[in-house]
Amino acid sequence: MTQEDVRRALTAVKDPELQRSIVELGMVRDIVADAERVGATIVLTTAGCPLRNQIRADAEQALAAIADGRTVEVRLDAMSAEERDAMATRLRDRHELTQSLFGPGSKTRTIAIASGKGGVGKSTVTTNLAVALAGQGHAVALIDADVYGPTIPLMMGLAAVPPEMHEGKLIPPEAHGVKVISMGFFLPDNEPVIWRGPMLGRAIEQFLGDVLWGSPDFLLIDLPPGTGDIALTIAQMIPGADMIIVTTPQEAAAKTAIKAAKMARMTKQRVLGVIENMAYYICPDCGSRHYIFGRGGAYEIARLMDSRLLGRIPLDEATRRGGDAGAPAALDPSTPVGAAFADLAGGLATPGGEPAGQPDTEQE
Repeated sequence: MTQEDVRRALTAVKDPELQRSIVELGMVRDIVADAERVGATIVLTTAGCPLRNQIRADAEQALAAIADGRTVEVRLDAMSAEERDAMATRLRDRHELTQSLFGPGSKTRTIAIASGKGGVGKSTVTTNLAVALAGQGHAVALIDADVYGPTIPLMMGLAAVPPEMHEGKLIPPEAHGVKVISMGFFLPDNEPVIWRGPMLGRAIEQFLGDVLWGSPDFLLIDLPPGTGDIALTIAQMIPGADMIIVTTPQEAAAKTAIKAAKMARMTKQRVLGVIENMAYYICPDCGSRHYIFGRGGAYEIARLMDSRLLGRIPLDEATRRGGDAGAPAALDPSTPVGAAFADLAGGLATPGGEPAGQPDTEQE
């Protein structure tokens, strides 16, 4: 148990009036996490806050879920005048940032692509889904939020050079009809990113607010694997974002993927469903399907989360070659992989807003 575990649990607690996480609002201090106790002090805007009992109860419930037998201690205090001013500034800045892209009148639909672990092809899915949407006539923006391991520029065939600026804003490079921003544009070859939470959050804020996106129909966000700081930042900054979970059929991948789905539910995001990548291999000689990594893991996630299996992406060497060469498989919808992404994109663009889903006939 660490202080970060406590902070993450309290992220799900919202101020009932402001409808923002108490962590985002700077209301959490003096975190305790040891062998016997978990707890924190929550500072209210005023000592006589009429919602103090509700906030305390919600915080105690959130911490009890991770306490594992430890005593839960939630203390209440009041903000200083300086802390109230800082919170007001934070709310104003965040409001202006989100309103610029997602405010009244905005038609942009935001979809975060997540996974429980690395190596499942989440970035490949995001890239090809973006290209498929653009190929069907939609204006698409793509944020590579995997700050530690940015791969979107390579997959889109974009040079790893900083974008040009216009009046203090970044002009996002475009490839295959998709506007892209990524930390990969700003890093020398093989240079690691060694940042902690606040710097990561600031980078995502800049990707959203300091880029000339225009008015895209879809904004896709390629999240890092797992349930860390960036996923929480996106959930807080764009509470209306939908989420798609990517996994492979393997049991290990499926069990970790469900954590990402549960986090989305905790942060009030809507899980559109699950995409199973590398679902099967089509033999080029006989045309039969071979389930190399097993079958049923993604369907089980969808069932447990009361969601849907949106689609299965075949395992295909050409997809790997296209990703390395900056030519995503979705550019050719006549191929099995291209057709799968075309179906997914078509479903997302329907009035219902999501693909019809693909039940696993062997499981039902």
